Amino acid sequence: MSTETPYSAGSDRKKLIISGENSVVGIVMGSKSDLPIMKQAAEVLQELGVSSEVRIVSAHRTPLRMVEYAETAASRGIKVVIAGAGGAAHLPGMIASICPLPVVGVPVKSSQSMDGWDSVLSILQMPGGIPVATVALNGAKNAALLAAQMLAISDSALAERLALYRTRLRQQVETDAESLENKGWQAFLG
Repeated sequence: MSTETPYSAGSDRKKLIISGENSVVGIVMGSKSDLPIMKQAAEVLQELGVSSEVRIVSAHRTPLRMVEYAETAASRGIKVVIAGAGGAAHLPGMIASICPLPVVGVPVKSSQSMDGWDSVLSILQMPGGIPVATVALNGAKNAALLAAQMLAISDSALAERLALYRTRLRQQVETDAESLENKGWQAFLG
């Protein structure tokens, strides 16, 4: 599937692969209940024109599937893995223990979690030698941006798209600030 990003410009417009065989970011999660959060990473990457694949690979219920994914990710062209998990949240650390690629962990607040702290601490407190970059609870958007920043080190076109993304964020805040100042807070919220 191909699509244009909102960051393509003028004669330089090109179609970018968003998912499929040429994925450079792997997005994995422990179960389908994590998808409402993890899809946010896929959406941000798609907006930036970064190809990704999305998979369910549970560290506890399908450990052999997880091992196979981690062992083959680099050889399949994946450059960064975003791994989300709730509860005990072992998936990001287990992927990092097997896979030589950077892993960005997304703690997911699940129905069985202890207000998300179990997920945060399980991902954050990795032993020395097995790093996992960790974002905020349910922070899949930031995980995608961090992965894109890693890739942009050697991809100037992606670096430009990231700069445009940040410009749009700044412009939105400036628009909102001006609207609030002009309307007053009651009319702004109404």
